[in-house]
Amino acid sequence: LLSEEPPRDYGDDLAAAWRQARRGGDGYAARWRAEAGRLESSLRQAGTGGGPDGPRGSGAAVSAGDDAAAGLVAALAFPERVARARGAGTYLMASGTAAELGTGSRLGTPGWLAVAVADRPVTAVSARVRLAAVIDEATARTAAAPLLASGEEVRWSDGDVVARSVERLGAVELTARPLRSPDRALLRAAVAEGLRREGTGLLRWSRDAQDTRRRLAFLHRELGEPWPDVSEQALLDGMDDWLGPELSAARRRADLERTDAGGPLNRLLPWASGAAARFGELAPERIEVPSGSRIRVDYEGDQPVLAAKLQELFGWQETPRIAGGRVPLLVHLLSPAGRPAAVTADLASFWRGGYRSVRAELRGRYPKHPWPEDPAAAAPTRRTNQRR
Repeated sequence: LLSEEPPRDYGDDLAAAWRQARRGGDGYAARWRAEAGRLESSLRQAGTGGGPDGPRGSGAAVSAGDDAAAGLVAALAFPERVARARGAGTYLMASGTAAELGTGSRLGTPGWLAVAVADRPVTAVSARVRLAAVIDEATARTAAAPLLASGEEVRWSDGDVVARSVERLGAVELTARPLRSPDRALLRAAVAEGLRREGTGLLRWSRDAQDTRRRLAFLHRELGEPWPDVSEQALLDGMDDWLGPELSAARRRADLERTDAGGPLNRLLPWASGAAARFGELAPERIEVPSGSRIRVDYEGDQPVLAAKLQELFGWQETPRIAGGRVPLLVHLLSPAGRPAAVTADLASFWRGGYRSVRAELRGRYPKHPWPEDPAAAAPTRRTNQRR
């Protein structure tokens, strides 16, 4: 039966097909009886003592009937095709291949199968069971004993670390229980895998952490080495270099979500070359403007932006430059209400030309604020005329 598949009308139940071959009157049944007779004769000649149900002493499975015998033989023949149910009519074989019963299957919905024949069309996700026998877990364990394995399983699954002690039959999970003290190396690998899958957004990115990353990205883009690449892929590829201690300490997703990325990012500064000492000079977090205010520089775009109220910049002749003088800041001059009134990378030119139109438009709207005719020579202020 296993070497020469029976006709389709015999069904997909191996034990039932065996019975039909014994009593059938078709050509397949005749060939089967002839082959069975030849094998029985060979057994007698060998002195093992054959009979109509098999050789004497062949075990409890044979004495239990056709179904148990068919299941044991099929499982021994194809241990990698021992399959456990995982849904209505769907199975997972020890080999890891999914399988499903065909429409009108005669096998019912057993918990275990020994699959004798299956095929999988190129476009199909699961193999289709063509011939199989019902078995129990004990038979599956006996027949596929070389595939039995147990051990600790620590991995990232469904968005968090899963740590279990698992017994498997190939790809089929038999038993599982939670692990209270998983191996630290396995735990670290699982946390790192979670970070690779879900990205650095899994960490907590405070405003300072985001600013540090953008400043480093700016210097890497403008100056290159030794300033590090802090793109998403680079951070994931080099996570051991900057996030090592946090990965070793984390046990679950929540531990990563509590980790502020700012501190670990500082480990990427080029300390060995000494360039790290110039980080604040080359990519300053804040710039002091003529009024005395310290304004945060925005590094989010292609060119760093300094946004300050226009009156606070009176007297500033030159646009500040960073990255060792290579890059001018893009200055957003704000109205007293904090809305952009003008954008320039050349303050001197703005005071000479663009300021006049801005003054004409806004001084009537904001009469309490100073609008001098010569802003390049005026005193900067954060106050209104009355408060001054």
